[in-house]
Amino acid sequence: MKLLVVGITLGLALSSLFASSEISFPADYKTYKSASTPLTHIGALPDCNADVSSLPKIYQETVATYCAVKPGGPGKVDVTVKPSAMATYKKRNGKFKDGAVLVLWLKDIKALFVTEYKGGKPMYGVFSEDGKDIAGADGSGLSPNDCRTCHTGYGAFCVNGQCGTQQ
Repeated sequence: MKLLVVGITLGLALSSLFASSEISFPADYKTYKSASTPLTHIGALPDCNADVSSLPKIYQETVATYCAVKPGGPGKVDVTVKPSAMATYKKRNGKFKDGAVLVLWLKDIKALFVTEYKGGKPMYGVFSEDGKDIAGADGSGLSPNDCRTCHTGYGAFCVNGQCGTQQ
């Protein structure tokens, strides 16, 4: 009985260390279309040793965040948009219909950072390409709260969860 109580207590403690995604895995993500952004033109985030001090603060923090996820840097990336949401994406106003619409796809580490809208508000999830929820604890770079902090902290670049070229 003691072993069972210790096991349950340990399990609860460990589960509280890890966040989970706020949304479900978008099984149709491979049908999303690549968006034309400065990041997709480069095709990769800078290496963790790159001098990014001349870039806007949002880009500096993005590199730092994803270097925490994978030392050396995440490598190849793509920004993809659900085809039915592409016209809204191009308006740059963050006013999407409900559903998963945006994916930052870290191709080399096979991770998807997904933005879904519910009631007009952005929600976040982090998944492996096979659909496993890999969201981590706050501060890990994999937490929905980490996504939210960046997506709401840079008003010049982000509008209601949609980030990119200066607004």
